[in-house]
Amino acid sequence: MTLPPLLLCSEEAGYLIEDGEAWITKEADVLIPAAIEGHVNGDTIQKMSSRVRVVAEGANGPCTPEADEFFKENKIFNIPDFLCNAGGVTTSYFEQVQNDMNFYWTKQEVLEKLDTKMTNAFNAVLDRSQQETVYMREAAYMVAIDRVVKAMSLRGWLHGQW
Repeated sequence: MTLPPLLLCSEEAGYLIEDGEAWITKEADVLIPAAIEGHVNGDTIQKMSSRVRVVAEGANGPCTPEADEFFKENKIFNIPDFLCNAGGVTTSYFEQVQNDMNFYWTKQEVLEKLDTKMTNAFNAVLDRSQQETVYMREAAYMVAIDRVVKAMSLRGWLHGQW
């Protein structure tokens, strides 16, 4: 898939129009793929700057399994999409809770609750990654599956209790 041209501001007052694929080649410490699914793949990782140490997935599914393997081999820290870009969904949940209660929080309260939720989620995944010596994506799946199993168990949906 070819991306449309990318518009970049230059240091001067002007601008520079580059090919839509140029973003992945830029010298950076942190790469944030935030537009297209599967765009960080076996081909595009070859163009990635060797300076990149963190990939924070802003898009849904921007990195393929080949990219994940490249990240592992090159010790690039990856924050998987369903952890990294969960803030919007979490805030939607907060809206649902407020509507159900007919009690509304201030913007500051929402941001504080969001910061707490996202920080706790990140720390839970990071802790699991370190405990199990697994990559962040695998740790995120482990944390998510454990939470689903716990919720199902508490509801009596496991062990023939349903």
